[in-house]
Amino acid sequence: MTVPSRALLTRAAADLLESLQRQHGPVMFHQSGGCCDGSSPMCYPVGDFIVGDRDVLLGVLDVGDGVPVWISGPQFDTWKHTQLVIDLVPGRGGGFSLESPEGVRFLSRGRAFTEDENRQLETVPPLTGAQYEAGAQPPGPRGDVVAEAADACPIPAGRAAQFPQ
Repeated sequence: MTVPSRALLTRAAADLLESLQRQHGPVMFHQSGGCCDGSSPMCYPVGDFIVGDRDVLLGVLDVGDGVPVWISGPQFDTWKHTQLVIDLVPGRGGGFSLESPEGVRFLSRGRAFTEDENRQLETVPPLTGAQYEAGAQPPGPRGDVVAEAADACPIPAGRAAQFPQ
């Protein structure tokens, strides 16, 4: 049984990540908890952000040698039923995230997992920072690149009129 990835990204976000990797080497994301930069996925060179023992690895995105996506343990408890989709939008990112000078920013979108997907995910607990530091490797597939956020975050039928294109 293949479990769904907890993190995906759009083609636009993947293209920028490839460029950032060429400039900065390996990179990672940490899903911000809502302080200074709202709830933005923050992109850092690997090693510039210290992952905590209780942080949770949502997955590894399929870009370059892989881009780990982390979230704090308490925030994961709130988001565990949601697939994170990292997108790229115009505007200035905040703080120290690597895309800030590029005139764009990474943006988190979400899709609620189905009941079946949630049951599948319960069979494969995510890794914590402490487990990862001890050498454990993430199970399951890498997070796919999707054409655009709408591919991963469709608006439910009957609600499309509330969200004009």
